[in-house]
Amino acid sequence: MERYAWQARVLEGKLDEYIKRHDEIWPELIDVLKKAGIGNYTIWNSGTTLFGYYECEKGVEYAARVQAESPVVKRWNEYMKDVMVMEMDPETGAQPLLKKVFVMD
Repeated sequence: MERYAWQARVLEGKLDEYIKRHDEIWPELIDVLKKAGIGNYTIWNSGTTLFGYYECEKGVEYAARVQAESPVVKRWNEYMKDVMVMEMDPETGAQPLLKKVFVMD
């Protein structure tokens, strides 16, 4: 199992909408994430900064590939453009991987 973390920014005044959309997350998106081997997925915010973390049962590369190839993920990313800004890795089509500096198991 590999860990994955990402960072993004919610647009000013859009946090409530961002939260609402995740409260109503599409079941088909959850299915894609599970197919990608993603679990223990959590998103936090501090002001306009978003921080996401998940675990990749089948590895980070596999999770990124499944998401990059999914039309559901592409639709979700388009749907979220008006409430957040997220840099995407041009090679993987996913959020850039943050560098891990400490782990305590």
